[in-house]
Amino acid sequence: MLLVPGLPVAEVPDGAGEEDNVEVRRVGDLPNFDFEPKGHVELCESLGLADFNRAAKFAGGRSYLLTGNGALLEYAVTRFAMDILMQRGWSPMVVPLLVNEKAMYGTGFFPHGLEDTYQLPNDDLYLCGTSEVSLVSVHSGEVLSADELPIRYAGMTTCFRREAGNYGRDTRGLYRVHQFQKVEQVSIIPADEAQSEAEHYRLLDNSETILKALGIPYRVALACTQELGMGQARKHEIESWMPSRNAYCETHSCSTMHDFQARRSSIRYRPETQAKPLHAHTLNNTAIASPRFLIPLLELNQQADGSVRVPEALRPYMNGLEVLEAR
Repeated sequence: MLLVPGLPVAEVPDGAGEEDNVEVRRVGDLPNFDFEPKGHVELCESLGLADFNRAAKFAGGRSYLLTGNGALLEYAVTRFAMDILMQRGWSPMVVPLLVNEKAMYGTGFFPHGLEDTYQLPNDDLYLCGTSEVSLVSVHSGEVLSADELPIRYAGMTTCFRREAGNYGRDTRGLYRVHQFQKVEQVSIIPADEAQSEAEHYRLLDNSETILKALGIPYRVALACTQELGMGQARKHEIESWMPSRNAYCETHSCSTMHDFQARRSSIRYRPETQAKPLHAHTLNNTAIASPRFLIPLLELNQQADGSVRVPEALRPYMNGLEVLEAR
């Protein structure tokens, strides 16, 4: 039964791959550079924001060092995203990165995701690929009271993925890496499909608000059946425009899980004092993930002299710095 997926909602289109995802909207204008724009790797190296060669010496492929203002920029975007979520009622959490097998099965990342997960066999623990695992598992095995719901958490953690199924793809730069920082949103709500749908769009709006504030052009697409993960009943992908790739590329993934994770993790609540407990509904969405998000941020804000303008919303988090320049 652990191999049986959740059921998609009626609005999810049938499809065999990402080409069958249905575009919902595009927001923001694409850049029209009057100079030859640089890709993020060249910008990072010329401005001293990242070092790929030195990282590879001791950490291997798909590794990187964020240096100086590059490191500060990652701190800035993650804290900015966290502040937006806190303003909207999500509670900040710093959670364990190492979890047991039960948590991975409970949230639906096992058994299918086993090959993409870093394992510590001596300790029977696994490195999380998203704080969603820990945030959902906080209430595993519990019976909550109705007045405790909704529960809304925002986790800011380092994440780890082996990228086992992407051998040879995007090995240069910041697009597909083994280690990254992510601010994740998780909601635990009553078992009601209408409330789940409303919460899904609330999570989606949080991420779109962040992108709009940073001036990033993006598109939203409803994922087709083949693109749904194990327990996803509904998924929207947000794809940010990356000039060097000449494409919208995924930076956020918003998922309705209904009671899929709650059943596996035994998360229940009592709608009334004497009522039989029901399994809750869970949802999740990326708020920001770095360093991938640094790609559109740097490329879209570059200037003719090779510098990069810091979006106004991030300047308070960058000690007032307005422009990233070569030192």
